[in-house]
Amino acid sequence: MRMRQSMAQLEREFEHEAILDRQRREQLRRQAIKRTRVRRRERVEKHQKLRFLMLIGSIALTVVVVTWAMFQTLAWLMG
Repeated sequence: MRMRQSMAQLEREFEHEAILDRQRREQLRRQAIKRTRVRRRERVEKHQKLRFLMLIGSIALTVVVVTWAMFQTLAWLMG
């Protein structure tokens, strides 16, 4: 009788550990998915900032070149 009782108890403990293990794995999977999403979002935001800075830089360079060309043209026409 005692052997059956201890076997039943071992089986219950094994089932309990299996359930806990599944829950832990599921929690780890959800955390990994969340980390992946956060990293992807950060990478996209970083690239967006870089593209924005490149756009601002190209606009500023265009303004400088056009202004310089305009004054060169005016100086040539007046000279």
